[in-house]
Amino acid sequence: MSTLHNLRLYNTLSRTKEDFAPIDPGKVRMYVCGPTVYDYAHIGNARPLIVFDVLYRLLRHLYGASHVKYVRNITDVDDKINARAAERGISIRELTETTNAIFQEDAYSLGCLDPDVQPRATEHIAEMIAIIEKLIASGHAYAADGHALFSVPSMADYGGLSRRPLDEMIAGARVEVAPYKKGDTDFVLWKPSKDDEPGWDSPWGRGRPGWHIECSAMSWKHLGETFDIHGGGIDLVFPHHENEIAQSRCAFGSGVMANVWMHNGFLQVEGQKMSKSLGNFITIRDVLADWPGEVARFNMLKTHYRQPIDWTAAALRESKRELDRWYPIAKQYADSEAMLSPEFEAVLCDDLNTPEAITHLRRLYSEALDGVAFAGARLAACGRLLGLFQHDLGAWNGWRPASAGIDELAVQRLINARIEARNAKNWAESDRIRDELLAMGVQLMDSKDPTTGELSTRWEVKL
Repeated sequence: MSTLHNLRLYNTLSRTKEDFAPIDPGKVRMYVCGPTVYDYAHIGNARPLIVFDVLYRLLRHLYGASHVKYVRNITDVDDKINARAAERGISIRELTETTNAIFQEDAYSLGCLDPDVQPRATEHIAEMIAIIEKLIASGHAYAADGHALFSVPSMADYGGLSRRPLDEMIAGARVEVAPYKKGDTDFVLWKPSKDDEPGWDSPWGRGRPGWHIECSAMSWKHLGETFDIHGGGIDLVFPHHENEIAQSRCAFGSGVMANVWMHNGFLQVEGQKMSKSLGNFITIRDVLADWPGEVARFNMLKTHYRQPIDWTAAALRESKRELDRWYPIAKQYADSEAMLSPEFEAVLCDDLNTPEAITHLRRLYSEALDGVAFAGARLAACGRLLGLFQHDLGAWNGWRPASAGIDELAVQRLINARIEARNAKNWAESDRIRDELLAMGVQLMDSKDPTTGELSTRWEVKL
């Protein structure tokens, strides 16, 4: 547990950076919106995974691992899930189980710790119904035609998170226009289910929950009526998070749902918005086929979480090269219990300033090369807090992209032939083999043992 620095976080609710003061320092509570498990998660979904994993690690460092509770939900009831299961001709259960298993593997490959709780929406129907009943009883919701809807005009300060004008909220809410609705901005809490759709018995008939009520119920169940931090992507500010706040505050009569609201910025690919129509839609699984998950993680952290990020192949290559340089030094101190650099902790406590934290890692690497005491150990310790250096050196150096299609035996034969040519001082043949390997997409890195002078060659796929 560290008490060196005060944690300051940017609060979307206040639009300012604030000193973080947990409701109960003995149990810091954080909720982050998780996946809707109907398809592979894309690289934009990886950003909140990584950002809030770093925050979780930092909170555990500051308050103690046993004093932090991190909840990230799984949405396993949704119209997109219903449509995809029907499209593939499989059961909803099979789709959600398979997709969630892939998501968990992706999160692990990106170096993310498991949250303390990963609640499923379908396991919290009773809590959703209880909140809706509270809202109806207090006049903040109403039942109509098998639906239950939240009455937006009943909440005087609705819209405080997104701060949008009413006409923009109506346009952006994408709520259904229906005769049973009392107001244009009113949104669904519960809706009827057809015979072939998932449904549960409720006071309003057989049906299923609206999207927003799910997170209100799961956060209430696992963190309480009011908790410390709620996170997610900037795209969730409106309507999802705005409506979560409305439901939870009005149901429990509280001034806030979460004290701090944090949102990561958008991601684009090679300077363009990611979309299937542009052919630049990249899943986490696609990235992991070509790069170690740690490279994707490091690349993500080089941009401040609140800023937009441009995801490029060139940046990934540079991230891989930088980690390649750091890894041998960091792994020398894999078992070290060195303390974090005060400067590193200070910038990380300043609203998760990971770009500055990485700049500090670069300084530690240079100092370690210059023989500065403790620099290598601190590089390892600081990197570990960011979720780096999780592999042993052999596994890191031996990594090959699954999509490369490289014949490793053929590569090794050519490398051996090149070494023989160099030993025979046949430089022309050595260069020819090097060029042949480059044409195959293989880049060589030569090094000599300082004691014996013996040449060794490491290779990697040049992407």
